Amino acid sequence: MNYPVTKAKVTDGGRIVIPAKIREELNIKIGENVMLKIEDNELRVTTSQEALRRLQKLVRQHVSPDRSIVDEFLAERREEAKKDD
Repeated sequence: MNYPVTKAKVTDGGRIVIPAKIREELNIKIGENVMLKIEDNELRVTTSQEALRRLQKLVRQHVSPDRSIVDEFLAERREEAKKDD
């Protein structure tokens, strides 16, 4: 959902209060760590959970659902172990 621009003041120590409606929309809990990124000269804020979801989506685009990276890794390790014997 797009929100209108909301003003916030930077206080001592560089603190910015994220308004409750925005925290709710982003599912940011009190005390939770967030990820900060500067992109196109703007500050972007996201949760660790959202960053993980995006990373998983990116990986899925490059890996076939019929392919098991874990199985491939284990097969490689087994081959290496055979060579060591």
